[in-house]
Amino acid sequence: MATIDLTGRDETQPLEADKSLGELFSKLGNDFSQLVSTQLELAKMELKEEAAHAAKGSGMLAGGAVAGHLAILLLSFAAAWGLVAVIPAGVAFLIVGILWAAAAAALASMGRRELRALHPVPPQSKEALREDIEWARQQRH
Repeated sequence: MATIDLTGRDETQPLEADKSLGELFSKLGNDFSQLVSTQLELAKMELKEEAAHAAKGSGMLAGGAVAGHLAILLLSFAAAWGLVAVIPAGVAFLIVGILWAAAAAALASMGRRELRALHPVPPQSKEALREDIEWARQQRH
């Protein structure tokens, strides 16, 4: 028994029965081209979103860095002058400087590790394009 959908179309009949094979392949090519364009638009949108997040985060990091720099500078002087009460001034400032050098080396190492783990290609777009290419290869065979 034939089923009729809500538009009144018989679902057991081909959608474009009156089209020639050439017209159907032309439509397939156009549809594939539109699919690729849509995937490229998706990739552009993902990259724009990522860039906006990166810009916002970078601005916040810059502001935090300035405030942190001032805090570190003042706290370092306070620590060094506090040590001057028990050891010579030169040695006190040297100790504080060495502590900050060790902290800088540790942070640089962790930052480098994080940057190496970056994925510059949007993963969703990459996977969608891979699936589209596989689909196109299957259509040729």
